[in-house]
Amino acid sequence: MKYALVGTGRIAPHHVSAAKANNLSFDALCDADLAKARNFAFKHEINVPCFDNHIKMLDSVRPDVVAIATSSGTHAAIALDCIDAGCHVLIEKPIALSVTDANEIIKRAEKKGVIAYSCHQNRFNKSVQKLKDAVTQGRFGRIFHIAAHVRWNRTKEYYDQAKWRGTWAEDGGCLMNQCIHNIDLLRWVMNSDPVEVFAQTSNFAHPYVEAEDVGVSIVKFACGGIGLVEGTVNVFPKNLEETLYVFGERGTAKLGGTSVNNIEEWLFDDGLDDSSVVKREFSESPPSVYGFGHTPLYRDFIEAVIGNRVPAITAIEGKKSMELILAMYKSSHENVPVKFPINSVSTLDFFDRKW
Repeated sequence: MKYALVGTGRIAPHHVSAAKANNLSFDALCDADLAKARNFAFKHEINVPCFDNHIKMLDSVRPDVVAIATSSGTHAAIALDCIDAGCHVLIEKPIALSVTDANEIIKRAEKKGVIAYSCHQNRFNKSVQKLKDAVTQGRFGRIFHIAAHVRWNRTKEYYDQAKWRGTWAEDGGCLMNQCIHNIDLLRWVMNSDPVEVFAQTSNFAHPYVEAEDVGVSIVKFACGGIGLVEGTVNVFPKNLEETLYVFGERGTAKLGGTSVNNIEEWLFDDGLDDSSVVKREFSESPPSVYGFGHTPLYRDFIEAVIGNRVPAITAIEGKKSMELILAMYKSSHENVPVKFPINSVSTLDFFDRKW
């Protein structure tokens, strides 16, 4: 199986580690900055051809699978080119910045018979897997509401490192960039589709970027439950926490830590397990907010390709989390609740947003 990685930025080392852990052999690296790609290859001891254009890479190497870890605004176009070339694709979050592009990825992948996989690695956290199992088993009973919080810090230096960050054309703000993983978990754990969202966003402390640095939203789900989202990159002086709460009629759970890798509360009326044991056995301490999820995610991706089966996180799943955030943007921009489904909404629709 020929494997290529497109994009050698901040997240790329985690793809390298996950690929190596799953015994994938590298066949190509690509980055718009060729010198950067070559330096990355040298640093990570990857002796493969390097390209500054993914089309050239596709024509020359003809990979079977391609991981796309470029700036958010380029994900869809590169993914579509790879799909058209017959490649299975693993797309970093978000899979696209518009509903139209996400739909096109889904449609073309199905037509070409390839897998389009959305990179939401936190679903593979031990803590999250345990939580999802409890939901599936019905241990919470009726879930009343779920709350997702991302309380982080991002400085001017962070945005200066990559000019696409915080722009409507290439990124979006804290909800689309920093909070999308936890928003994905909120929707996935609730196990229900959103029907309406109302949001407020602002830019308080980052006048040098276009998009929001704080966003708060209430989400109504088809099951009757309510979701609460709070995301910010304004926390002083550094990242504080990422948490996910689930409140049900027969259970309460809280995931926390750097990247929802810890179980901090685990209370159920069924007595099926010991809370202290669960907290100990299903908590981890990752060195960064990226967690440990890329390795099991890659394993599922590879097994799905080899076994010709549906993967754990399809592009359809990736679209759902992105679409939910686009609905939040639309609600905040128009100052009204937004009902689902939404059609043809894009981050570019908010280019003229004034704070």
